[in-house]
Amino acid sequence: MNVLYLDCSMGAAGDMLTAALYELLDEQQKQIYWETLKALNLPGVEVAAEQVAKCGILGTHMSVRIHGQEETGIEETGAEKTGAEASGAGCALHGHEHHEQEHQHEHENEHHHDHAHHHHHHASMHHIEEIIGALPVADQVKTDALAVYGLIAQAESHAHGKPVTEIHFHEVGTLDAVVDVTSVCLIMHLLAPDKVVASPVHVGSGHVHCAHGILPVPAPATAYILQGVPTYGGTIQGELCTPTGAALLKHFVTEFGSMPTMTVRQIGYGMGLKDFPQANCVRALWGTVEQGAADRVVELSCNIDDMTGEEIGYAMEQLFAAGAMDVFTIPIGMKKSRPGILLSVICREEDKELLVKNLFLHTSTLGVRETDHPRYILRRKQQPVKTSLGTARLKVAEGYGVTRTKFEYEDVSQIAQDQGMSFRDVTKKLLKESGTVK
Repeated sequence: MNVLYLDCSMGAAGDMLTAALYELLDEQQKQIYWETLKALNLPGVEVAAEQVAKCGILGTHMSVRIHGQEETGIEETGAEKTGAEASGAGCALHGHEHHEQEHQHEHENEHHHDHAHHHHHHASMHHIEEIIGALPVADQVKTDALAVYGLIAQAESHAHGKPVTEIHFHEVGTLDAVVDVTSVCLIMHLLAPDKVVASPVHVGSGHVHCAHGILPVPAPATAYILQGVPTYGGTIQGELCTPTGAALLKHFVTEFGSMPTMTVRQIGYGMGLKDFPQANCVRALWGTVEQGAADRVVELSCNIDDMTGEEIGYAMEQLFAAGAMDVFTIPIGMKKSRPGILLSVICREEDKELLVKNLFLHTSTLGVRETDHPRYILRRKQQPVKTSLGTARLKVAEGYGVTRTKFEYEDVSQIAQDQGMSFRDVTKKLLKESGTVK
């Protein structure tokens, strides 16, 4: 299984994600990427992959120039960005710091000259849809790009309290962001990962200045998009995750967490321009995970010394009915020399809350412990097998170079009763007739 892991310990922005993913492409895929970009025919847009180094690490900065100027000063709503935001480490729709006077002055000059004609032209979401719909790219790329823009527009709508139909984007930011969003969607289409995992997202800290005033980090649009995504702040002042970066992560990432056990084949570094003590980059790792692979489960446990065997048995039945993957007990010695049991429940994250309620409802415990476990599993499937004794379901588990087969207990048991045979003899005959054993 091909897996893409994104290290977002310095946030995420559209250009940084593009550059990191670009480094994962082989030469043929890179040729397709550039030919596709050239065919977009976006007016005045030039894109270049430039090699830069951060903290001694060589990576790629994806430069997007509109009418000869790299768009480090305006993003979707035209809010100015400088410092960390201008670097591509973060460029939110609503907020950008002004803590580098020379950078601010540079953009003031640009705003009075080459960029002046862009700042008063706006594009609606409908216009964005027309631009993306007309691009000469695969339908899946268009679908993904529109979904990403939909997330951004919804965030803007919520932040401003206006319908999506009234949300407008500045022309310069539109072209810049269309390139970023389309590039990431195109590269994801070329790579076609089976699974995308990302680290918790570093959003930065402090406040940012924008046309609307002083706003906290993450800015409202970014914070809205990242709902449900694990994020954290830290000591780095500034905005590290942009709405575009947040929306791309929200759309493509299968799960957020630690890097899975994988065999890495390629590493890509997408660089911002700003320098920090920590390398200012998004790192993309491309590799494989053994089929079967890994997932995560939650273990809920509690100690009990004042329930009868019947009560514990009933509680276990109710826990299974509530979605537990497994429930088991272990005899333990407790305080005051009392014998007791350790009751443990294995479940998925989404079932945890319901099972905690059931533990308190059906047991006498006063507290439940929770432990998160990574686990490695074999791929499992069932297939019906017709034999002279009847049809039985064969369970097949594969992965990590192992294949295991076993007939479903209930089917074997029913056949044994119907045929007046022992469980063992039925199993042997089913295995032989199915070709599982010779």
